[in-house]
Amino acid sequence: MDAVCFDMDGVIVDSERHWVPLENERILPRAVESGTVTASDITGMNVTDLHAHLAEEYGTTMSEAAFVALYDEAAEELYTERVALLEGFEPLCERLRDRGTALSIVSSSPNRWIRLVLDRFDLRGTFDAVVSAEDVDGPSKPAPDVYERAAARLDVAPERCVAVEDSAHGVAAAAAAGMYCVGYRTDANESQDLSSADAIATGPAALRERVEALCA
Repeated sequence: MDAVCFDMDGVIVDSERHWVPLENERILPRAVESGTVTASDITGMNVTDLHAHLAEEYGTTMSEAAFVALYDEAAEELYTERVALLEGFEPLCERLRDRGTALSIVSSSPNRWIRLVLDRFDLRGTFDAVVSAEDVDGPSKPAPDVYERAAARLDVAPERCVAVEDSAHGVAAAAAAGMYCVGYRTDANESQDLSSADAIATGPAALRERVEALCA
């Protein structure tokens, strides 16, 4: 494989285990008009798509602007204070780059959230491309648009790319784009159906081993 496309939330940083209580306790009860929706139901969706989804399926008590602002407030706290970097991520990236493997972030998160992570962990310059759902005209994951954009920016055919994903929406997006997908299993995403991934790696050590083997 010639490129690795990493999802950010739940892969590069362990944000999903922090997002779940924030969404379940602070955000979704305020935003949903009727019915019950949990963080596990919406993992992998970007904020604007999520607002539209909630409005259509449940009814929402908030405007899109207020909804985004609520998420932004939570994101600032989460990415600057709570999250930790994937164990061994920086050495993994160094080894992959030494082999000539192109690297990218492919995330449903807004660019402003991605920048918080890049700055927090001094990762600017690590990636050959950074693609947010904001960078495509079409829908975010599970649609393939973000992964297709990443392959184009890297100038690598999708079938020569490895995607690393921790959500059912992300796995579906990578598969639809024609990439080989490694599903990353952790305690935080036990409810996510990763069965459509080409391979599943449980824990950071197994993930690093699998990605390196694919790019050897």
